[in-house]
Amino acid sequence: MILLNAVLATMTEGAGLIPDGAVIVSGERIQWAGPRADLPAAKGEQVDLGGRLVTPGLIDCHTHLVHAGDRAREFEMRLEGASYEDVARAGGGIVSTVRATRAASQSELEESALARLDRMLAEGVTTLEVKSGYGLTVADELKMLRTARALGRQRPVGVVTSLLAAHAVPPEYAGRADAYLDEVCIPALHAAHAEGLADAVDGFCEGIAFSPEQIGRVFDAARALCLPVKLHAEQLSNLGGAALAARYGALSADHLEYLDEEGIAAMAAAGTVAVILPAAFYTLRETKLPPIDLLRRHGVPMAVATDMNPGTAPMTSLTLAMNMACTFFRLTPEEALAGVTRHAAAALGLADRGRIAPGLRADLAVWDAAHPAELSYRIGATPLHTRMFGGRLDA
Repeated sequence: MILLNAVLATMTEGAGLIPDGAVIVSGERIQWAGPRADLPAAKGEQVDLGGRLVTPGLIDCHTHLVHAGDRAREFEMRLEGASYEDVARAGGGIVSTVRATRAASQSELEESALARLDRMLAEGVTTLEVKSGYGLTVADELKMLRTARALGRQRPVGVVTSLLAAHAVPPEYAGRADAYLDEVCIPALHAAHAEGLADAVDGFCEGIAFSPEQIGRVFDAARALCLPVKLHAEQLSNLGGAALAARYGALSADHLEYLDEEGIAAMAAAGTVAVILPAAFYTLRETKLPPIDLLRRHGVPMAVATDMNPGTAPMTSLTLAMNMACTFFRLTPEEALAGVTRHAAAALGLADRGRIAPGLRADLAVWDAAHPAELSYRIGATPLHTRMFGGRLDA
């Protein structure tokens, strides 16, 4: 297939804009991309894109897409003055979603997740990460990961899974976090690895979740199985989680509102991506901004994701996350687009996507737009014209 008459944002270096570009697709891969004037001789179906913008397919590198229930009442509680910690300690928060998710069958989880996934695909997403973390038993964590794998078989999308058994301490282990790690989290890690269900291992390093020392135990178990790690870090306080993650060569550290320069330097040295999650910042009405300027100064790549979850980011719009990242955190539109393409790919350890270049996957998004800034500029309207996944345009 030969795509013609397109404004290409290749994202290979900066935006990599090519005003009158073309792309040759062969099978699932990009064979050539560049100015239409330099188009080599090629046979295949020609598709005139009418001057539309073409970007790499968007990548949502941090989601909790698979879950049951909602937490609308907690939204009300926070508006009435309750903090995130207040809600969690009152039996709400993550634990309330755990109850609903444990009670749901895999087919029920698939049905609800597919509805959310379809909204993401309609916004140009071609790859997303899905975390477990709402089961908190070995069987229920595996149920969530099996559901995530099933999503990738039912829709034209790449699904990357992360085992997040170190998400919260369930009520039956209250006050016994280390016992939970020994009896549930680490056994779940081994079981998920044995079944090929986990592409990475995640954790929540926070006062209401797990300490750096406890996360280190989980990461040691992941390292023994050669599984990459990532971490929810410095969202509500600074426990040094990002520096810990960097010591383990983490793919990413996520949230990072309370990140300090020591943690940033560690991330820069390790090549760990900073994943910025503005929807949670917005929903929790936080005021502590992540240190964007320091991340820039140290050359830490910044990804942007929805954090789609029922409690603090009930949002499926990655383009709205881009807008929020620009509006709240002052990312540039080019940085926001890099954050949902090449940097998001790096946050998932995927070198074969996130840019428009020969040899990479032909995962593309075609937009009714003329310039990449429009994707961050528009609020509540996604100008997607069509997607291409693995060399096939959506019907």
